[in-house]
Amino acid sequence: MKARVFVRPKPSVLDPQGAQVRRALEGLGYREVTDLRVGKVLELTLEESDPVRISARLEEMCRKLLANPVIEEYSWEIEGLVSRGEWH
Repeated sequence: MKARVFVRPKPSVLDPQGAQVRRALEGLGYREVTDLRVGKVLELTLEESDPVRISARLEEMCRKLLANPVIEEYSWEIEGLVSRGEWH
C-alpha cells in the first residue's frame, strides 16, 4: 500500500525558506500570496494492507524519524482512503 507523509514547520516556528519563496513570488507579481510555508512530502510503499496498522506505523515513523516534533507537525494519507491522519 502507498502512503504520503506531510511535514511542515509548526505555525509558531519561523520559516525563512517559506518567507523567501513568498517574497520571490511577490517580486514576480503574485502579491496575493500573504503567507507561505515550505514543508516536505515523503512517499512510502508499505507491505501492509490494514489501514489501522499502517496508521499506527506511520505515527511511529513520524515520531521517531520523519519529523522533529519540537518544530514540525505532520499528517499522512493512505492511498485509496478518504481519511487522512490529523496534524500532530
